[in-house]
Amino acid sequence: MMYNTLKELCLLNGTSGREEKIREYIINKIGGKGDITVDSLGNVIAFVKGRNRPKNKVMISAHMDEVGFIVRYITDDGYLKITPVGGVDERVVYGRNLVVGEKEISGVVCVKPVHLLEGDEKQTCPSVKDMFVDIGASSKEEAEKYVKVGDSAYFVSDYVEFGNSFIKAKAIDDRFGCAAMLRMIEEGIEYDTYFAFLVQEEVGCRGAKVAAYSVDPDYAIVLEATTAADVANVSDMNSVCRLGEGAVVSFMDNGTLYDSKLYGRSYEIARENSIKWQTKTAVAGSNDASAIHLSRGGVYTLAISIPCRYIHSATCVANKEDMQSVYELAVRMSEDFADA
Repeated sequence: MMYNTLKELCLLNGTSGREEKIREYIINKIGGKGDITVDSLGNVIAFVKGRNRPKNKVMISAHMDEVGFIVRYITDDGYLKITPVGGVDERVVYGRNLVVGEKEISGVVCVKPVHLLEGDEKQTCPSVKDMFVDIGASSKEEAEKYVKVGDSAYFVSDYVEFGNSFIKAKAIDDRFGCAAMLRMIEEGIEYDTYFAFLVQEEVGCRGAKVAAYSVDPDYAIVLEATTAADVANVSDMNSVCRLGEGAVVSFMDNGTLYDSKLYGRSYEIARENSIKWQTKTAVAGSNDASAIHLSRGGVYTLAISIPCRYIHSATCVANKEDMQSVYELAVRMSEDFADA
């Protein structure tokens, strides 16, 4: 069920501030299994009754948004100028297929042809500000029949399973976390739990700030995807985390210094339950934990992630076995926190 849900979620488009399709899907999927509220930013917060009442209030979260682009200008000859929404590596943009606007108009990202490049231009990656999107229009007037300034644009990417339990798709960060929470709700939980499907993580963890303040949890678990650099010509020390080695638990990143007791407890619970566990060996990146753990008087917060190659691109790659490990660890940790 979780992988079918993940596929359906990844094939939907919803960048930061434009999560409507994801929100609608999630609300329909939850159905009557939880009490749902949608706040002013668009967060979906579902309170789900468990088999027992908890000693502590626990919130499990994942973000609905993906990285993408927004149209900022249309040239006189019908090309679109775009700006990234979220952290997109410029090297993965040129030559990509995009869909633009509500009508999902096809486009191709283009730059100055290589034979016209001069000097240092030949040695550098073009900036997104120097790129255009070609939608096949011959004038601004023609382009404006299909798109407008402020429209969102998204990578075009199929969901593909390949190799030994590998999945390739856009938006695995963080549609996986959403799919895992929907599975928890579907299968039933031990203790009453708040599930927060959050907006605008990719542009500054904005939904997390609002949701954490509203729910006011004692403990929070953030389900995420994190960068795996276990690729060719990268040393083991610099691989950060590895596909196939299980759930990734961070001790520190650029937004959060995680509670050492919770970090240690995650390892103990993983070992006790034969769950594959690894740590993130680089202090880099950030996620919604950065906003959640600082909410109100402070929240005990743990981030559990799947390792993901080529993150924030059209071809994110993750592993089913790692997803299962994250799911199992999240269930066990939520029970531990609820009864702590």
